[in-house]
Amino acid sequence: MAEISAKQVKELRDQTGAGMMDCKKALKENNGDQAKAVEWLRQKGITSATKKEGRVAAEGLVHSYIHTGGRVGVLVEVNCETDFVARREEFKGLAQDVAMQIAACPNVEYVRVDDIPAEMVEREKQIEMGRDDLAKKPDNIREKIVQGRIEKRLKELSLMDQPFIKDQNITVEELVKMSVAKLGENIQVRRFDRYVLGEGIEKEAVE
Repeated sequence: MAEISAKQVKELRDQTGAGMMDCKKALKENNGDQAKAVEWLRQKGITSATKKEGRVAAEGLVHSYIHTGGRVGVLVEVNCETDFVARREEFKGLAQDVAMQIAACPNVEYVRVDDIPAEMVEREKQIEMGRDDLAKKPDNIREKIVQGRIEKRLKELSLMDQPFIKDQNITVEELVKMSVAKLGENIQVRRFDRYVLGEGIEKEAVE
């Protein structure tokens, strides 16, 4: 696979308006070919989605999903710009897919990594820094290893970073961006709650 330079990523970002990580992924997927990377981003709906991210999304719906058997339930708020789009079947389908994703991911606690409190990130870092397998590593190496582990851990907590349950080749974030491209409006997953039957109840021990 071709080595992707920061300059290539910047050029693609300037050309498409897509995020740095999306640009880097597009270039990697296409062995550094700029034209193919632009096409890849357009197919994913990422270029048009990025341009719409700054627009106010105050409409939408609160969608409920009860998993088979009634043991797991999800409430999720998905926002768009107009009531017209909120009523469309494609938008309702997206909300259903997101709710099913949340039901299937018991470790997910936040919509995106940026929502995770700084104190929690720092606590995770201190735990990792104190692990026995890093005790004899030089400080700079230990810092890099810990950073990698923290990034992996935070993504495990983030809904938008999860591989989509119906297509493991894309993330939930990419799924949302594809819907943005299709429906022509800014779409945001705002918040969610996941309910598990009996969670938090102390069950009486059976002798």
